[in-house]
Amino acid sequence: MTKVILAGENPAHTFEKLSGLLAGLPVELKAVDTPEAYEAMTDAEILILRIFKAPEAVIARNPGLKMIMRWGAGFDSVDIEAAGKRGICVTNTPGANADAVSELAVLLMLAVSRKLLCHSVCLRRSDWSKNEFLNNSFTLVNKTVGILGAGNIGRKVARKAQAFGAKTIYYDPFRLSEEREKEFSLTYYPLDELLPLCDIITLHLPLMEETKHLIDADAIARMKDGAILINTARGGLVDDHALFEAVQSGKLLGAGLDGVEREPLQPDDEFFRNDNIIVAPHVGGGTADIGEAIMPMLADDIKRFLAGEAPRFIVNKQFLPQ
Repeated sequence: MTKVILAGENPAHTFEKLSGLLAGLPVELKAVDTPEAYEAMTDAEILILRIFKAPEAVIARNPGLKMIMRWGAGFDSVDIEAAGKRGICVTNTPGANADAVSELAVLLMLAVSRKLLCHSVCLRRSDWSKNEFLNNSFTLVNKTVGILGAGNIGRKVARKAQAFGAKTIYYDPFRLSEEREKEFSLTYYPLDELLPLCDIITLHLPLMEETKHLIDADAIARMKDGAILINTARGGLVDDHALFEAVQSGKLLGAGLDGVEREPLQPDDEFFRNDNIIVAPHVGGGTADIGEAIMPMLADDIKRFLAGEAPRFIVNKQFLPQ
């Protein structure tokens, strides 16, 4: 029997539903949902990760490990090189959380544009702020939304922003085909050209060495005055202190963040000193129903792996033995 570890806190009934999908396979499914139990774990063979990370120390502590599976698209929480050198394939579930994350991205665009947090704070102190932010509140209609990263999530953000009447342009290190650009009404620009054109910039890129602090003080300086920055991807794509200074100074109208560098934020963090910055605790892919899309993808890759076939969604092929 192959031991499959479901690690991290998951939506209710995940264990039971995944057990059903794996029924009939030679596997033993076990839930490890506390940091203490995760640190003590040494017998994982297939590891399904949500929230918890898999640095080299975790990989080395589980000598029988054969596959690491990420619940979601991002895989920066796994040392994919260390895994690959040990012959361990790392997989993800691309596109499964695209609807949830893209919804949150547009929600943050609307909330920042319409000063939702500012109004909420005012009302809690009995300040009826009906007209207080009138001159700094905006709709999405006729605005230009710049999408950095035109993968599954970025393309869904484009469709949703267009539904509100926005124009969508994009940058991606790997440009879409002409047919895909037409299909999603996306116009490509190099990054330096895109930044000054956008009323809103939204990030949907993976965090890698090449993308760390992609949005830094210099990039912010090239952005349009009064623009909004949205990050529902990963903390580290943005120089958070430079972003805070830009909102404080009025260079940017505000920001909506589901990924920050200093997770979890402390109550005295500078972001909480400006009501034009809305922060969510990395919940873009965290909904009760998202497992309905993710679990079949996990189960299918486990079935493939056990049958001696290559899983569909390997992300560390470059580090695996040929």
